[in-house]
Amino acid sequence: MTGNEFRFFLSCDINLPVTFRIERLEGKLPPQKLLNSDDVDSASEERRPELYVECLLYIDGAPFGLPMRTRLESSGPSYCWNELITLSTKYRDLTANSQLAVTVYDVSCGKSDEVVGGATIHLFNMKKKLKTGKHKLRLWSGKEADGSINTITPGKVPKEERGELERLEKLQNRYERGQIQRVDWLDRLAFKAMEKIKECESIKNGSSHVYIVVDFCSFEHRVAFQESGANFLIPSPIASTNELVTVWDPEVGKSNPSENKQLKLARSLTRGIIDRDLKPNSTERKSIQRILKYPPTRTLSGEEKQDLWKFRFSLMSEKRALTKFLRCVEWSDVQEAKQALELMGKWETIDVCDALELLSSVFESEEVRAYAVTVLERADDEELQCYLLQLVQALRFERSDKSSLSHFLVQRSLRNIELASFLRWYVTVELHDPAYAKRFYCTYEILQESMRKLGTGANGNGDGFKLWQSLERQKELTAQLCSIMRDVRNVRGGTQKKIEKLRHLLSGLLSELTYFDEPIRSPLAPGVLITGIIPSESSIFKSALHPLRLAFRTASGGSCKIIFKKGDDLRQDQLVIQMVSLMDRLLKLENLDLHLTPYKVLATGHDEGMLEFIPSKSLAQILSEHRSITSYLQKFHPDEDGPFGITATCLETFIKSCAGYSVITYILGIGDRHLDNLLLQDDGRLFHVDFGFILGRDPKPFPPPMKLCKEMVEAMGGAESQYYTRFKSYCCEAYNILRKSSNLVLNLFHLMAGSNIPDIASDPEKGILKLQEKFRLDLDDEESIHFFQDLINESASRAPRLDWESGTTFFRLPSGHRPLARTNFLGVKRKKEKWG
Repeated sequence: MTGNEFRFFLSCDINLPVTFRIERLEGKLPPQKLLNSDDVDSASEERRPELYVECLLYIDGAPFGLPMRTRLESSGPSYCWNELITLSTKYRDLTANSQLAVTVYDVSCGKSDEVVGGATIHLFNMKKKLKTGKHKLRLWSGKEADGSINTITPGKVPKEERGELERLEKLQNRYERGQIQRVDWLDRLAFKAMEKIKECESIKNGSSHVYIVVDFCSFEHRVAFQESGANFLIPSPIASTNELVTVWDPEVGKSNPSENKQLKLARSLTRGIIDRDLKPNSTERKSIQRILKYPPTRTLSGEEKQDLWKFRFSLMSEKRALTKFLRCVEWSDVQEAKQALELMGKWETIDVCDALELLSSVFESEEVRAYAVTVLERADDEELQCYLLQLVQALRFERSDKSSLSHFLVQRSLRNIELASFLRWYVTVELHDPAYAKRFYCTYEILQESMRKLGTGANGNGDGFKLWQSLERQKELTAQLCSIMRDVRNVRGGTQKKIEKLRHLLSGLLSELTYFDEPIRSPLAPGVLITGIIPSESSIFKSALHPLRLAFRTASGGSCKIIFKKGDDLRQDQLVIQMVSLMDRLLKLENLDLHLTPYKVLATGHDEGMLEFIPSKSLAQILSEHRSITSYLQKFHPDEDGPFGITATCLETFIKSCAGYSVITYILGIGDRHLDNLLLQDDGRLFHVDFGFILGRDPKPFPPPMKLCKEMVEAMGGAESQYYTRFKSYCCEAYNILRKSSNLVLNLFHLMAGSNIPDIASDPEKGILKLQEKFRLDLDDEESIHFFQDLINESASRAPRLDWESGTTFFRLPSGHRPLARTNFLGVKRKKEKWG
């Protein structure tokens, strides 16, 4: 940064928690009161104080959030905590009148904690700049810190009492923040002189005051206060007094035209043949390699864009660099855009994962999006099906209704009936979105016309018209199932009466559903032909929505069971299961099969859909009937010589599935995990259902990082067993494998940014950033293993445990938090609840 530049951050743009460090106490504590004045022996001894510091944030004079405490410190007169404190509040949520109240307590006084002293400090100075670096606060003896606007415990030393010592400490603080140039030989002399001055001042004035040193987090640039959504165009009211007023500059936050002109001139000079021979030096090469490792969500700075443009010719052999290069192009400049497109055609062909990034809302150029489609053509049908849901959503970002992407999806669907079926359903569901209904209907029409014109294929699929009719019958089937649900819900009485009504309808008025005139392709698995419903094996779940459990005959002579729900939006569940299926595929490509259960989910409307039925029991039911997971598995896979009386294969399956879902639910931020939505199959496969909360949202306060209840750990032999160690090993291995594909996952979620899925639509940018944080891309593989092991240990320490007498689950909260509400995880009995 040159001397003429002033760069800064706005507080409303910093999405990080408020962080600071409590360092130490300075000064002599006041004499302590004795515990027992009648005790002559104790009177001759001075007890040793045990101190801790409590920190509480005040916003506009009111406490905000929970107080945070340091550890106890009793190491002598120089009480040094050096402890990092992270508040739950983020910098963007602060106001100009935010204060930090710091109070020191002594717990060695007996029953109640004695207040040593307190002090308050404003987080922003008078110029509305965030305070950083070390600050020495004077404690008000015997008073708790007061966080009101007109505080009575200011930590700042009054001007009339400031001397040479305060002036030197202020200069030292500026030096540590890099605001004073460093000269090593001169600095050493200066610090020695300062130490002598401190000693003289201490002897001269004594040490009547006690101070606490707080070190606030520093940033690359200064941080200026600004409220979220502040309107710069509305001027502040001018007061009639002579006080200074704040006038907002309407140009703040806008691009600098001088910088833009300089950048344009620099690029115009380097568009010729000069750049073709330019090669980055070692420093520039390291910088470029760092840029290429950025996640797709990272915004490039002006300097980084300039480097990529400058060395564009030497980067053409690096396929990872293309998406970053296209981000630095000024597309409004016709000549620059033309040259970029020419280079794109000569660039090393990118991977399919990077092609998905080019289909996001960031890239509007039709040529760039068409290039991405040509790369997608290399993907086989199995891989394309993994991304089909997002590719349909990417149609929102196209510039025309009949885009190259829509034609590509239709053409690939004509070659694969499963792709055609899913494409038709994905597009049909989006017809409910009024903003893009026309675009999705256009794709629907193209698919319909193209399939009807399709002749007899070599693959034996038959006439195209018949193929389309087979897909249309899927829609007719779902409409009839919706009608059945309405009739069943209107039946008065319990679940059993509703089941009887369902079977009566299937055997009587709707007997045509028992045996179809022609086989219908299953919406969940289009490769399977279903021929009718089996009334005797169909039932209804005991639930508010009364979902149907239907058994279908298949053309091959077998049967398949599905769950049909009406009144519930399954699009979010559909997305999560798609991610589980994708991650299962990525793990298997690395020869790691964790026995996941990516059951099929299909939303057939904005409030209806189908799910594959997997025979299983919830952990809540298993624990209430068998008291332990081990007892349940012994029932199906007994082995006297095996571990815990279970076959080794069954236990290994359980351990692997626990590890797989622990990692995946952590990455996707799955919330509302309880023992009723964790299911276990007879062969030991554990899996999760019901994904109403994702990307970090959770209805319960302070949820653990992952769902790992005590009974699951006990089923592995306890926290000290070799099987639990194997579980942690599988977790870490899976986490590192999925981290390698973080760009793919982030690109897929980025394409979902415009969807109507609740937890994404509420704040797409925030949700994707939360997902990115879970990958911890700042760590290498070894560091990520330690990080994830710590997560497992934290989750296990906060694992809920079951009180069998009361049927209640109670769990441990993080230190420093108090329970806000009582929660019964199992819901078996609610006689008595305890907290541990």
